[in-house]
Amino acid sequence: MATFITLALFILGLLVIIKGGDWFVEAAVWIAKITGIPSIFIGATIVSVATTLPELLVSTIATSQHYYDVAMGNVVGSLVCNMGLILGLTAVISPIKLSKKSFAFKSGIMLLCGFILLFFATDTLISRFEGGIFLIIFVIYIIYNILELKLGGNNKESLDGETIKYSRRHTAEYILKFVFGAVFIVVGARLLVDNGVALAKIIGIPEQIVSLTLIALGTSLPELITAMTSIAKGHHGISVGNIIGANILNMLMVVGTCARISSGGLVISYQNVMLGATIYNVPQTLYLDLPVSLVLMLILVIGGSLTGKIGRMIGFSMLAIYSAYLFTLVKLFL
Repeated sequence: MATFITLALFILGLLVIIKGGDWFVEAAVWIAKITGIPSIFIGATIVSVATTLPELLVSTIATSQHYYDVAMGNVVGSLVCNMGLILGLTAVISPIKLSKKSFAFKSGIMLLCGFILLFFATDTLISRFEGGIFLIIFVIYIIYNILELKLGGNNKESLDGETIKYSRRHTAEYILKFVFGAVFIVVGARLLVDNGVALAKIIGIPEQIVSLTLIALGTSLPELITAMTSIAKGHHGISVGNIIGANILNMLMVVGTCARISSGGLVISYQNVMLGATIYNVPQTLYLDLPVSLVLMLILVIGGSLTGKIGRMIGFSMLAIYSAYLFTLVKLFL
């Protein structure tokens, strides 16, 4: 009975955080629409911050409760899920055309952040000082996007070509969605962390595996919904910009915040991994999770920069890597 209740609360947390993320993103996009902000800026900053809020809340709550595996697993799992599943699936459904110059620069920032994260993680600890560096880079990244917007002058485009209404009813509706969306994300994040950890103990698998898969997928669903909606409306800039922006914010904002609020930094723990008949104790994040995320970043950056689009072949390759990654986790830990 206790197991059923834990599972039910975990699923409830997923549903609550998905709905909260949906409302929060919808309200954030509405704010962007009425201000006439360019779509690439919306995708890389406003929508990215909104869709990254679930990861931020889940990881910071986990860190405050000393569940460092959940905090780090959620971040890296979201990186892999954003590229391997969401962007891979999006590209397979509809190849994504890119602005080479803008994509190459911002995806290059994402790749650089990935290598910095790997470098910081080599001693199995993201220190408070290193977390501070991430937060400084995060502020620089946001300032850069603001300056890019200002230097772009009047080059504004509608998000979806709709006429935006300023009636009191619409304003009140989106304000309520913004507020209740944020509340739902907080509540859902708490349910996910507490019951995700409990499920891991009941099933007998590492907490990090639950965070890399189920929790990461749950917190990444706002990105999936945003990507699919953007593709359906023909706004490729928002879908790609959102994924790249979300990945950058996951590494800079989420990891940076978690490392700073932890008294001793964000610890990367060792896991028992079975290869054949031998059990090895290794830092899984360092040897498996981060390398997989970097491989996906390289495929995305190189393929997109060279071809000017994220075609179906790139999409299939990223989906294949994501599937192989999940299969590896199952083989190693189940």
